[in-house]
Amino acid sequence: MSKDQIIGVILLLASIIGIIVYGYLIYMYPMIVTQITLFVAVAAVGLIVAWIGYTLATTPPPKPIEEIEKEIEKELKEIEKGEEGEKKEEEKKE
Repeated sequence: MSKDQIIGVILLLASIIGIIVYGYLIYMYPMIVTQITLFVAVAAVGLIVAWIGYTLATTPPPKPIEEIEKEIEKELKEIEKGEEGEKKEEEKKE
């Protein structure tokens, strides 16, 4: 078996064992396990929303489209000038 397959089998077995343990705990201690489960779920969603907010707050805004268009036009003009220069050099050689 390859390394990936071994990791897959381990994950499969761990998830099945986790489900069995969770089922046992929810049967033996339903109130506390439900409270912990709900807290973890709400905390996970809260952390994801906080991470998205942090990312939005710390990422610099993109350049306006007008600036990008100006840069593209400038680069196109430079390319055209370069092509014209190459044509003139080729004409001189002939």
